[in-house]
Amino acid sequence: MTKIQTLRALGVAAVATLIANTAAAQAVKVDPKIPAYTPVAGVSGNVKSIGSDTLNNLMTLWVEGFKKQYPAVTIEIEGKGSATAPPALIEGTATFGPMSRAMKKQEIDDFEKKYGYKPTSIPTSIDMLAVYVHKDNPLASLTLPQVDAIFSKSRKGGHDQDITTWGELGLTGEWADKPISLYGRNEASGTYGYFAEHALFKGDYKSSVKAQAGSSAVIQSIANDKYAIGYSGIGYLTADVRAVSIAKNAKSKPIEATPENAYSGDYPLARFLLVYVNYKPGSELDPLRREFVRYVLSQQGQENVVKDGYYPLTAKLVSDALKSVGLQASTTVPAAAGG
Repeated sequence: MTKIQTLRALGVAAVATLIANTAAAQAVKVDPKIPAYTPVAGVSGNVKSIGSDTLNNLMTLWVEGFKKQYPAVTIEIEGKGSATAPPALIEGTATFGPMSRAMKKQEIDDFEKKYGYKPTSIPTSIDMLAVYVHKDNPLASLTLPQVDAIFSKSRKGGHDQDITTWGELGLTGEWADKPISLYGRNEASGTYGYFAEHALFKGDYKSSVKAQAGSSAVIQSIANDKYAIGYSGIGYLTADVRAVSIAKNAKSKPIEATPENAYSGDYPLARFLLVYVNYKPGSELDPLRREFVRYVLSQQGQENVVKDGYYPLTAKLVSDALKSVGLQASTTVPAAAGG
């Protein structure tokens, strides 16, 4: 996946209009330049989404909004991890493949071998992968090399020693000798892979990391374990846990997991949440897939993004995403609509 820093060149001038009440609630507004969704006639059929657990709630919100426009449409969501999306798209058992990471080269090659062209990734929203601790934990921040030394047995980030207790992170009193309890995702998860690549410097997880099947399970485990630490998307933040600030290294300033830091690219673990689709370049999407994509990338679809705790795209990003599947960023329906 292209690093989120590319946002600086993709319409970030509009970010000032997206962020409201940041100091208080850190609420985010949808870019007013993104068109509202307008339904068309004749859309029906069945859709199946197979892929990311991180995107489960968001896919559900999109489906609910879409079905209000098209009651005859049937949509099934299966979210067992990003790794399940590529084979489902290749086999034709999935209409959409939501992923919290980019496809790997081998996954793209396998798809291209069958269809003769690459799968298309559609950015739908912006997420920050946060490192969470219990709400009573006084830890303020971590460097990425420290995160690596906590979670990885490889320590490719260069930290001089393994980190296993809270005292080794500078905590005192009752925390000083307490072992750090580790929680993470399973291998099928895109979050698992993204964290390994960007926070563990492509290293290997410790065997002591307790793998959870879902993002919410990670948060719940940390909420129930005072001495725990784990990682999950920012959309899963609750009052029972805290997201610690992250610095790239010991010489860098710790960056909070806030909307403005995601849009600016300053937060080191920001990422796009993607939906992959089997789209042959130069062709037209069928009406059902076309309209679902239009809904996701509309004012209403991006409001769903905010509702689920993630960050909406800028109008420029929406326009580019629509163009990637032969669509235009307007309320005008293509001539083939309604078939």
